[in-house]
Amino acid sequence: MKKLIDFDAIFDEKLAEYMQRNAGKYTEKQWEDIIPKLYRQFGDIVIPAVGASPKGYYAAMSDEELAEALVRHTREGVPVPDFLCRELEARKSCREALIPLLFDEDTALQTLAVNTIGDDERAFPAYFRLLRTGNADENVVEAVGEQLKMRADAAKGEALSCYKEGVRPELMLEILSRCRSRDEEVYSLLLSAFRTEENIPMHASYLAAYGDARALETLLSYIDREDITFLEFQELRYAIEALGGEYTKPRDFSSDPYFQEVMAQSVLPEDGGKGEVN
Repeated sequence: MKKLIDFDAIFDEKLAEYMQRNAGKYTEKQWEDIIPKLYRQFGDIVIPAVGASPKGYYAAMSDEELAEALVRHTREGVPVPDFLCRELEARKSCREALIPLLFDEDTALQTLAVNTIGDDERAFPAYFRLLRTGNADENVVEAVGEQLKMRADAAKGEALSCYKEGVRPELMLEILSRCRSRDEEVYSLLLSAFRTEENIPMHASYLAAYGDARALETLLSYIDREDITFLEFQELRYAIEALGGEYTKPRDFSSDPYFQEVMAQSVLPEDGGKGEVN
């Protein structure tokens, strides 16, 4: 088992010395640009006490040792060096060793695992197994959702199954809306979700993301209704335009609380704040 090294603490010590030697030479803004460059250079510097550079230290580890180092850094409260994360990300073979960490009790470790594994399809079965658990941390769920949306077509089958099982239906709809291959079942589900009239802005955004122009007729019929709110109107018009359509009928939202709030926080429009939207 390799020794756990706090490379960030070593860098901070070296940085303090460097800043002291160059006191008054740079502005605060210049230091903001210089410090990241110094950190990258630090990765290639051999540290005598370690016998290797930070990059070299992790490059010499096996996949299992890298995964173990990530766990130990998190468990023992030692900052996870960016060099460790970069080495983990660079090695595709390492990602399988990280999959078991998705079910660790430490949510910080779970999140690190998700962000390091990324949208690697080998992790998708584990991602969906995690989503099916009822006690998953919401931050972890959000991180997993972002990765699945990146490769929505590969995630489509499991997302459809989860939706039918009632597992995080809104997240599943969002994932399905990112699919690029056309699928009648996906389109029907997105359209049906919109027609429930529950959370119209969100479901309209899913139709916009999916990009099937057949939804225009339904969207245009909804945006013309007098009972929609200003927030719903905004998202509906965006969806219509995203699908290649247009809606130009003037609307009056002067009595809408959300419209009033928006107007109170912004410059009044040319209509003098009457609430008309073109």
